[in-house]
Amino acid sequence: MARLSGNAFQAKVAEEGHSVHWRQNLVVCLLGSFTTIIAMTLLLPFLPLYVEQLGVTDHAAIVQWSGVAYGATFFSAALTAPLWGQLGDRYGRKSMLIRASLGMAVSMSLIGMAQNVWQLVGLRLFAGIAGGYASGSVILVATQTPKQRSGWALGMLSSGVMAGNLVGPLIGGALPQLFGIRQTFLLAGGVIFIAFLATTFLIREEARPRREKPRKGEGGWAAIPDKRPILAMFATGLLLMVATMSIEPIITVYVAQLVPDASRVTMVSGLAMSAAALGAILSASRLGKLADRIGHWTVIVGCLSVSAVLLVPQAFVTAGWQLVGLRFLMGLALGGLLPCIASVIRHNVPDRFAGNVLGISTSAQYAGQVIGPLAGGFIGGHVGMRAVFLGTAVLMAVGAACNWLARPVSRDHLSGR
Repeated sequence: MARLSGNAFQAKVAEEGHSVHWRQNLVVCLLGSFTTIIAMTLLLPFLPLYVEQLGVTDHAAIVQWSGVAYGATFFSAALTAPLWGQLGDRYGRKSMLIRASLGMAVSMSLIGMAQNVWQLVGLRLFAGIAGGYASGSVILVATQTPKQRSGWALGMLSSGVMAGNLVGPLIGGALPQLFGIRQTFLLAGGVIFIAFLATTFLIREEARPRREKPRKGEGGWAAIPDKRPILAMFATGLLLMVATMSIEPIITVYVAQLVPDASRVTMVSGLAMSAAALGAILSASRLGKLADRIGHWTVIVGCLSVSAVLLVPQAFVTAGWQLVGLRFLMGLALGGLLPCIASVIRHNVPDRFAGNVLGISTSAQYAGQVIGPLAGGFIGGHVGMRAVFLGTAVLMAVGAACNWLARPVSRDHLSGR
């Protein structure tokens, strides 16, 4: 390939379905996703304080409005992710990242100027509609990276996203004390605007050859020859988020039963929630690279199975450090799922529809982020907290079995490629 002329080389690359700039694109998407996720999650520690500043005085109302404002972004993002994926297939994935970064920069800055809680909720809804940089990055990296390196590349990107989720609340706990809450939002908008500039000038999306308009019955979902793997990935993405988020509503109460010193409950709870994210950060790229070698389906089934096993002892721990350790090990296992989900979709969907399908996959994951806490809180309150862990373990085991049955049986797909 090195002997080809420039135009011939570009044509060959386009035919193979990846970009000569895929490494540069990965770096920009990784840094952009990391910074935008930090900006979007840093409000967690002080969101109730901001709600109170906006005129809500009743304690119960503050908690209620904080939950509504936080969940609004996920709700609107889940509804619009397939649309942005479809538009990216049509007009280019880079254009969707430019739209998302600029939209998020504007929305974050406006949130810092809100005058009442209704405006806050409305702007959080707008942030979900206009945003989606991290999910857009997954689509661009998945479609512009060589297929044999997609697992590793998506693993690196997943590590950046999870690192942003981990670092964001930590920074959010410090910045308002230094600059003030409103100024923190404006600062976050400025950081996202830098990501917008980097995306605009540094990402190089390979131009795709023009395709003839598909005939009736040959486009979109009908163009996917075997739909079982895609449906399995939708369910796996939803299941992953349910498993990781189901503990959120009960973690502090559960830890309080394990830690005799009441002053340490909050710290241990934070460590337990952060441990899974840290484990996933450390393992995502390594498991993605392993999946490129031994097959994505093998890693998915293995990750789900190991997670199911690790959830059982979490229901019977007797000390806080045991829960933290088990959550860390579970994070190590779960870290390979997101890159493998995107890789399997990439390998089983025509490139011209990949963005749309990956957008639906993102919506399924957002749905899991909503269902997980609701189900965990309900089961923990009415059945018992141990039932949350055991029930999630059963779901993960069923997910592993379903993925094993849904995997393609042809020789070309047994490896996940």
